[in-house]
Amino acid sequence: MNQVPLRTPELTVGQLAERSGVAVSALHFYERKGLIHSRRTSGNQRRYSRDTLRRVAFVRVSQRVGMPLEVIREALASLPDERTPTPEDWAHLSQEWRSELDTRIEQLVQLRDNLSDCIGCGCLSLKTCHLSNPRDVLGQQGPGPRKLLPETLRTRESAQSTMDSYAPVCE
Repeated sequence: MNQVPLRTPELTVGQLAERSGVAVSALHFYERKGLIHSRRTSGNQRRYSRDTLRRVAFVRVSQRVGMPLEVIREALASLPDERTPTPEDWAHLSQEWRSELDTRIEQLVQLRDNLSDCIGCGCLSLKTCHLSNPRDVLGQQGPGPRKLLPETLRTRESAQSTMDSYAPVCE
């Protein structure tokens, strides 16, 4: 790997790719999605400021924990463009995501613990469905994997279906 001198204020797309471990095509994709920004030289070549390395690392880590690109883009948009983000900037962003990550962790633990059991999808294709979900009782609660949906979504959908059952029928 070629070492980029620290005094180099900007990186080419190749240097950024090599230093970040991200393919050039992925960097172009990140740029199209508004996750990173470059300037163009008079020869129409991309140049990235050095802080883009931190932003790319943030994108990769965020994707790894399952954050959608739109959420990542919004987070990066809240950071200052005129300077390299500080540890305090990153701490603020991670604190904002804490509850969403906690919810994802709960869902993954529930998925792991119930993976070999019926997930309440209403498919009736598993041999155990007649034991775990007799007469597709869970299917009456609505579509999707009923046991794996977050409790708030199940409650909200259940309340909505109850309200719908009392709605007047227009013919």
